[in-house]
Amino acid sequence: MRIKDMRRSVAAIAALAMAGACTAQGIEVHGGQRQPVRVDRSPTPDGTPKQDDGDRRDGGDEAAGGSASDGKGAPEKAPTTAPPSPTRTPTPSPPPPVLWSQGDEGLDVRELQARLRQIAWLFAGPTGTYDELTVRAVKGFQGKRGLPRTGKTDSVTWARLLNMTREPGKWDLYAYGGQPAASPDPRCMTGRVLCISKTSRTLRWMVDGRTLTTVEVRFGSEYTPTREGVFSVYFKSRDHWSTLYDTPMPYAMFFSGGQAVHYSADFAARGYYGSSHGCVNVRDEAAIARLFGQVRNGDKVVVYW
Repeated sequence: MRIKDMRRSVAAIAALAMAGACTAQGIEVHGGQRQPVRVDRSPTPDGTPKQDDGDRRDGGDEAAGGSASDGKGAPEKAPTTAPPSPTRTPTPSPPPPVLWSQGDEGLDVRELQARLRQIAWLFAGPTGTYDELTVRAVKGFQGKRGLPRTGKTDSVTWARLLNMTREPGKWDLYAYGGQPAASPDPRCMTGRVLCISKTSRTLRWMVDGRTLTTVEVRFGSEYTPTREGVFSVYFKSRDHWSTLYDTPMPYAMFFSGGQAVHYSADFAARGYYGSSHGCVNVRDEAAIARLFGQVRNGDKVVVYW
């Protein structure tokens, strides 16, 4: 009877193992008594495939230290994501280099002023000196085009101005004088001479080859040209008035017919944007007044290219 009961127990245990997918270990019988049956359960498959390591969010694999558990049945910790990179503040672009600013002098400044004059941002000059008038003109030009109103001519401002203007000619650069004087003609190197260069538009007052005074001058137009050659002063008139043109000719020193060296208010106001009727105009009234006091009748006059 006992043998029969034991067989039934073994059969029941085998059925239980098969139904629960468990592993049944051998049954030990000691002293004719049944010992407890130890059953180890492994995870019950649910019919779905294992997750492939290649699908893991952290991209790791077990060979690299990843595992489905810690060996004690503990669930795997959720992979941590890397912290977001801190937002970088963009580095500001360096300001464009400044080419010229207040106080600078030279031919480049003259060109800047001449170009500003072309587009009516500057009405005086060019003088070759970056003065307060030039600062205000540059600020106006910059503000009109959405550039920082610094009053300094940087590379960006200069490029915009170049695109809007033409290259100035020589007499655009020296519209109001300031040009260097040409070398004196050899005929000016002896005696007392009014040495007048049409090339540089200057007059040198020279005595025995030494220049005492230099002033800017203006000549007649192509229709009323100033004559060239060697002449002499034959008549001086301090407060002369032209009856032919009904205009004043102060400090006039006549050297060829009706042509004379004299002061011109029009030249002082308009510069080289005008011309004379054939006379040699001087724009510096103080300088021509001094010159008038030094020049004598009979002094030589040389007009040359």
